[in-house]
Amino acid sequence: MRRIKELIVVEGKHDVQKLHTLFDCDTVITNGLSLDAGSMELIRSAADNQGIIVLTDPDHPGEVIRKAVMEIAPKAKHAFVNKKDAIGTRNVGIEYATDEAIIEALENCVVFEDKINSITWSEYLSLDISGNKERRNMVCESFHTGFCNNKTLFKRLNMLGIKYEDVKKVLD
Repeated sequence: MRRIKELIVVEGKHDVQKLHTLFDCDTVITNGLSLDAGSMELIRSAADNQGIIVLTDPDHPGEVIRKAVMEIAPKAKHAFVNKKDAIGTRNVGIEYATDEAIIEALENCVVFEDKINSITWSEYLSLDISGNKERRNMVCESFHTGFCNNKTLFKRLNMLGIKYEDVKKVLD
């Protein structure tokens, strides 16, 4: 079983159970949006020592948790599972994701950097992504940014240092 050295931030105990069937890894549970001070301190400490990977559900609460973790651990790695690969009987979540989707997400972690201006808003608009969900999803999947709206995708492309030309190649 493959060992992952970073602490993996997940939302619930079922996510932990799923991960432990695939990897030898350490995890911290946020209990959904209930991020308590102890969990946040553990995440902060792990970020400084062993590193962390954020693997939250592909939904709005998952994004809220991801943003909270980014506040205290800006160099955190982010793993994204596509929503279509994580649909259960009643919900969407990591616990329902396919093994392959989780493995792919953890193999393609990204780190967001602030203040990189690799693509301008006018370049972004010229790519015909705004208002075209299919093209936006293609970009999100290609660069492992997780599904996001236009504003968030633009921000994440810049945070990853992805240039206009790189996005254009994906779309062509």
